[in-house]
Amino acid sequence: MINVLIVDDHPVVRAGVRRLLTETPDIQVGGEADTGAAALQMSRAESWDLVLLDMGLPDADGLEILKQLKLDRPSRPVLILTMRLDGELAVRALRSGAAGYVGKDSPPQVIRDAVRRAASGRPYVSDWLAEQLALRLNSETERPPHTKLSDREFEVLLALASGRRPKEIATQLSLSIKTVSTYRARVLEKLDLSNNAELAVYAVRHDLLDPSREAGGGDRLAAPRS
Repeated sequence: MINVLIVDDHPVVRAGVRRLLTETPDIQVGGEADTGAAALQMSRAESWDLVLLDMGLPDADGLEILKQLKLDRPSRPVLILTMRLDGELAVRALRSGAAGYVGKDSPPQVIRDAVRRAASGRPYVSDWLAEQLALRLNSETERPPHTKLSDREFEVLLALASGRRPKEIATQLSLSIKTVSTYRARVLEKLDLSNNAELAVYAVRHDLLDPSREAGGGDRLAAPRS
């Protein structure tokens, strides 16, 4: 029996995923978490065969939660279940230790198969994800500048482009304002930009911003495409 922890901040999504997983005799949903903090607490309190993680959590960066989950238990698979397929985020998630990256609109059997495969210790790579990996492998020298940013620099880029102030970013990412300023300077330099307005234009041009966040969709700083 595969014991799964679902991490998603939408009750309707959690209920739907629970239903489609528990319709099979070999998978059970042992718990649910709606925030990054709750996910870490629950993952440390019990043994799970797999964590099913949404990248858009209200209190934390999905990539950072992924990294912490893998740091706590390197051998435990973490499968990403996200609303919007995004090649950049998918590659970053895989580099951070994800066992796979699946769209929430995937057919139920695809999600079940992904859970089974990841729980068995094998990465789940869909045709779409394989294509994304191949594209990036074949065009390493032609990648846009933002793909070469560190995960933290990428988070700060998204936050600044979304109109967040340094103090807000510092609080959300548990950094000092000085550190945020340092990351901002690095991002501007690496992208060859001069100010936050140009950062915002760059983010829009490269389709990096989550539409829900642009429309005032809460504190999802660093989980675009979720």
